[in-house]
Amino acid sequence: MEGLTETLAALGFETHLWFIGDPEQPGHETRGGLHLHRWAQWLSRHHPGGVYDGELPKGTEYARTLPTYLMPRFLLPHFRQGGHAVILAEEWQTTDAVLHLDWLLRAAGVRERASILWNANNTFGFERIQWNRLAEVAVVTTVSRYMKHRMSGEGMDPLVIPNGLTADAFDPPDRPALAELRRRFRGRTLLAKMARWDPDKRWIAAVEIVAEMKRQSWRPLLIARGGTEPHGEEVIAAARSRGLKVTERKWRGPGVGGLMEALQDVSDADVVLLRSRVDPEARRTLFRGVNAVLANSQHEPFGLVGLETMAAGGIACTGCSGEDYAIAGQNALVLETADPQEFVGLFQRLRSNPSAASALRRSGRTTAQRYAWPQVARGVLLPRIELARAAARPPRRAALPWPWYPRGPRVPRHHPPAMGTRGGLDTVIDMIVTGAMGEPLLHR
Repeated sequence: MEGLTETLAALGFETHLWFIGDPEQPGHETRGGLHLHRWAQWLSRHHPGGVYDGELPKGTEYARTLPTYLMPRFLLPHFRQGGHAVILAEEWQTTDAVLHLDWLLRAAGVRERASILWNANNTFGFERIQWNRLAEVAVVTTVSRYMKHRMSGEGMDPLVIPNGLTADAFDPPDRPALAELRRRFRGRTLLAKMARWDPDKRWIAAVEIVAEMKRQSWRPLLIARGGTEPHGEEVIAAARSRGLKVTERKWRGPGVGGLMEALQDVSDADVVLLRSRVDPEARRTLFRGVNAVLANSQHEPFGLVGLETMAAGGIACTGCSGEDYAIAGQNALVLETADPQEFVGLFQRLRSNPSAASALRRSGRTTAQRYAWPQVARGVLLPRIELARAAARPPRRAALPWPWYPRGPRVPRHHPPAMGTRGGLDTVIDMIVTGAMGEPLLHR
């Protein structure tokens, strides 16, 4: 959403992004034509463990309060001036807000003035979605043909709008750092993997690849960055059980300097676990500097890491699910199985043919350029928006007499007094009528 909204603003569209925001940042921030609105910051303050900490009450609050704020403050004034609004929502946490907003638009008699698209970037939370209701109110989209196939099991036939890359994904990696990385690990085979600790990411298969390469005396080193999920402990245990030495590293400073500091004195390690955040600059340098990036998932809705690797000039080794951009042997290595011998065989051919490896890197970078956000927006997204606009006709049936409303967890007792503590729509309607939903909410 970050890259998409920045691109839409750069194309001249007035663009607003509402998201559950960091309580320490401004409630409203403007970056050129892009307006960032950090919503329900008071709730984030009570869930400091990250974006998924308290996601159920966050989703409920987002659905309960944001649509009623948008209508009088943004949408109705825009419609009175003859405008048309496009609403883009993503992932299961926003579906209740989409249903609520649709009801408000219908009740106000302005539904045809808004186009609503809802996008699935993954299958998380599918069991929570009322698909028939969602399909009635929004044009459903997803990020790959693989996801389109997965969603057919839910009775959906979504449009495909791929993810994109921001401009900085194509910035050249730090050349001195690249040279130092290659000098420091001359004679070793460098691999990288960055993903959540999730079995779908085939971390165990990556460990088995490293073990097999070590058995064949290739002197491999896997530079790995996972998440906070418990599967990470299983991966570490699996590596050690296969005779691999695992070293964990953190660093003090950001950027390439911090990464290079973390990779000092690891000559006897087989796996280096990076415990600090790898920022985009360091990530590009790493992806370009290693011999291959393992993005070998068995379930990958799109595969952004593989595409980022291509943009940096690296060699991506993907799975075969949602990576529509990957063409085996032409711009990437594509694995069909979790058998380590499959990767070893493919990589051995490249290792013995440097010109083929160089051609693979060049072709990968050319492919990535076709997925830059401006190209995706102009070529795919805007035509899909026009289709949604054509579909935004008045409903065939009257609006429901009372809005559907999410029955999620009750809002905690520390809910701000101005917002009330009741979970029903009467509270929200009271706020519209009395104007209780004032500007302070935006900055909580």
